[in-house]
Amino acid sequence: MAAKNAYLDFVLEWLAPLGSITLRSMMGVHVLYCNGIVFALVGKGTLYLKVDDVSRPRYEALGLEPIQPFQRQELTLSFYPPPAEFFEDADALLEWGREAVGAGLRAKKKPGEKRKRSAVRRK
Repeated sequence: MAAKNAYLDFVLEWLAPLGSITLRSMMGVHVLYCNGIVFALVGKGTLYLKVDDVSRPRYEALGLEPIQPFQRQELTLSFYPPPAEFFEDADALLEWGREAVGAGLRAKKKPGEKRKRSAVRRK
């Protein structure tokens, strides 16, 4: 348990340049918010950033895979691990982090608009 808290502390500290980072535990993962916008989660000891149709191709081009919360189901979520450079370079952190916040902003329900589900079935 201490290692899990240490990792969360590290992640929260590393993400601080993006804005006010808060988290909430939900269904076995920690959902991360930047200025009140869902943009990441920590699950299975890994950080995952929010993606959408705009940002997903960039992750897939690097061969990154989305989180799959249930091993025996093909269901995936719209959260991908960042590339290694994310944890090595503050500029990369800002670039990828801001992109994840942008995906979170685009995913927010707009007045009069139905919200799309963020889970997708893998083929």
